[in-house]
Amino acid sequence: MGSSGYNCIRSTFCWFNVLIWICSCAFLGAGLWLRITFHGYSSLLPENITFSADTLFLGIGAIGFLLSFFGCCGSWVESRCFLCVYIFLIIMLFMSEFLVGAIAFAFRSALTRTLSNELRFGIENHYNASDRGSLASPSVASIWDNIQQNFECCGVTSYEDWYNIKAWSGKNWVPNSCCKRNINAFQVEGSGDFGNECWKSENPELWFDKGCVHSFQNWIVKHLHVVGTIGLVIASIQLIGLLCSMLLFCSVKRRSKRSPESYKSYSPSSADLHSKNVTSWED
Repeated sequence: MGSSGYNCIRSTFCWFNVLIWICSCAFLGAGLWLRITFHGYSSLLPENITFSADTLFLGIGAIGFLLSFFGCCGSWVESRCFLCVYIFLIIMLFMSEFLVGAIAFAFRSALTRTLSNELRFGIENHYNASDRGSLASPSVASIWDNIQQNFECCGVTSYEDWYNIKAWSGKNWVPNSCCKRNINAFQVEGSGDFGNECWKSENPELWFDKGCVHSFQNWIVKHLHVVGTIGLVIASIQLIGLLCSMLLFCSVKRRSKRSPESYKSYSPSSADLHSKNVTSWED
């Protein structure tokens, strides 16, 4: 590979990792912002906080920051050691994503049951209808109301998940957000909420009959093309980084082998031989 081709690969790989570093900083900032501001979301899964969005963003940002560090340093100082670490991390990331996806698909039923149980635990112990939180820091009640209104669902798997929780012990009530949209007779004008006769009526015909887990699964299926596109983009970025790093590693290795040969060291024996040849030619 010529000098121009090597410099092109080196600069492309360096700027590629700078872009990854910027995106990683954005993910880290978003994760910290979610962790500080939207702490109410952690109460949805109190026993498995690692599944929360802020933890996911922080993890993605940390991995991307580490990769970009080794990539930039390896291309800038032409270090084969850093490039080897970069290639190893990319391969491990590929394998980890494949294993996590395969395990999640194989044990999807058990994973759904675990998440459903955790969501029920959060409803039973952390839901407080009077605590609405704020726009910057919503409460558990506000989060569940938004989910149920947007997905037109009630509870985790059914409206019975709201029965006899700590917020209304011994009552078969549901939140206002479980009431169907067409129940206009009980709607409080100008508030978006529904009156007491609906959520305290203990009449399931007035409530959404689908659970939010099933509604979310249907939403994922309908938007599967978006999920697939995001996965292809992430895989393409990783593949580009892997190919560029391998090309750069091979180029650095070839240049390091060639560089000692480009400089001829001074040898006394060769100098003496050259002087003898000159003398004999003059004679």
